[in-house]
Amino acid sequence: MMTRREFVPGALAGLAAGRRYRVALIGHTGHGNFGHDWDLAFNSLPNAEVVAVADPDERGREGAQARSRARKGYADYREMLRIERPEIVAICPRWPDQRVPMVTAAAGIGAHLIIEKPLAGTLADADRIVDLVERAKLKVQMGHPARPLAVTQIAGAMLREGRLGQLLEIRARGKEDTRAGGEDLIVLGTHCFDLMRYFAGDPEWVFANVTQNGRDADRTMEHLGTEPVGPIAGDDIAAMFRFRGGVHGYFASKRSDVTDGERFGVTLYGSRAQVYLPLSDVPSAPPYLLRRTAWAGGEWERIEYPAAQAIADRAQTNALMAADLMRAIETGRDPVCGVRDGRWTIEMVAGIYQSHYAGARLPFPLRRPAAGEPR
Repeated sequence: MMTRREFVPGALAGLAAGRRYRVALIGHTGHGNFGHDWDLAFNSLPNAEVVAVADPDERGREGAQARSRARKGYADYREMLRIERPEIVAICPRWPDQRVPMVTAAAGIGAHLIIEKPLAGTLADADRIVDLVERAKLKVQMGHPARPLAVTQIAGAMLREGRLGQLLEIRARGKEDTRAGGEDLIVLGTHCFDLMRYFAGDPEWVFANVTQNGRDADRTMEHLGTEPVGPIAGDDIAAMFRFRGGVHGYFASKRSDVTDGERFGVTLYGSRAQVYLPLSDVPSAPPYLLRRTAWAGGEWERIEYPAAQAIADRAQTNALMAADLMRAIETGRDPVCGVRDGRWTIEMVAGIYQSHYAGARLPFPLRRPAAGEPR
């Protein structure tokens, strides 16, 4: 059962009557850039004015300023925040190694946040971020845009209406491109974990195995990936989670001879039918439904989007997330994907490694390492 309300693209409607927000963007060209087009998130929102953009790279800053229609550009995001005092800050770089200082600076002026995924490269950093924003009583929208996509909403409606029967299990695979394994786990697996929780609630435990070239991974195999996303290990990851109500979820990412990313997605297996949610692109292809209790044979049906749920591109998806953040600020409710949702994805990643190293099933919440201990 889903733990959040249904997200409706109509969140954009009626914004003209609401309050107006001063927005600032933080990016870093060549070091995570502006993530997945978060510098375009506010262009279509009448209640948002992008007052400034920060990027230490001059050419990158000029380009982002033009794309976002920002009035001013700064090389130093701290200077930008001190001078401009925005009410919303988008932390756009997709590399999480700068997350904590950026969040610290934004929280210091009381700005609400959009944060590109993943929330952090380690669970310790994720905890620091949660503590910072909750102490400051700030709203955070995490950059997991699969939540408002029609593919997710349609699958959620099928589940709520009983068209799948009882939810028995969830299976997900990472993108399994050239980053298959540990880097895929933190960079794209977080989308899978976020949707698992969206459909099934919080996980209760994890049991996992991580191998590298056919050998069980150990801590000496941990290394940095092609991007600074925290320590990673393994080229073959398999994990099982148990969610509330006895639903089991499975995640895998394995290096293979096919790297086109077409397996990236989440499948809901019900007692009466199953539905596949492709995640290989934004906006994603429509979901596919198999109306069979056998989970095999038969004919898959492509479920087309209703016109009201159609999303044209990533910029529109980002705008939906930004609009939802504004509504959350005004009403006091949580955003559709809040900071604790983002933190859960990092805890699930950390749980995979901890379970593998322990050779045991581990309960959530995970035990926090003592000072000086590895994660």
